[in-house]
Amino acid sequence: MDDYPLLSVFWTMLWFFLWIMWLFLLFKIVTDIFRDHEMSGWGKTGWLIFVILLPFLGVLVYVIARGKSMTQRDIKQAQANEAAMQDYIRRTAGTAPSSRSSVDELSRLTELKNKGALTEDEFQRAKTKLLA
Repeated sequence: MDDYPLLSVFWTMLWFFLWIMWLFLLFKIVTDIFRDHEMSGWGKTGWLIFVILLPFLGVLVYVIARGKSMTQRDIKQAQANEAAMQDYIRRTAGTAPSSRSSVDELSRLTELKNKGALTEDEFQRAKTKLLA
């Protein structure tokens, strides 16, 4: 460790961190290129070739030219994911008004009949209607 001073360790770690950060940005840009449905196939091909052949310049130019729309696509994707998750939670938890099952309704009718709120005839009519 004597032949590798602390400052050299610092610079090595800094360059390694910047390289990893650049790789994350490169992968984010490549996925954004494929995610953009408004861009034509030739446009996607052009950007991919530019980013692959001249990676540092290609990433820099892409962020400058399309950074704002990249953020908008990220926001739209996050909102779609959130809506899908909320819909899944509502369906799974059974809180949506249309998600009440016939078993739940039948148990509610039985409970009302047992309390005396429904007569046997009303219970049978409601049960027939529910199971139809």
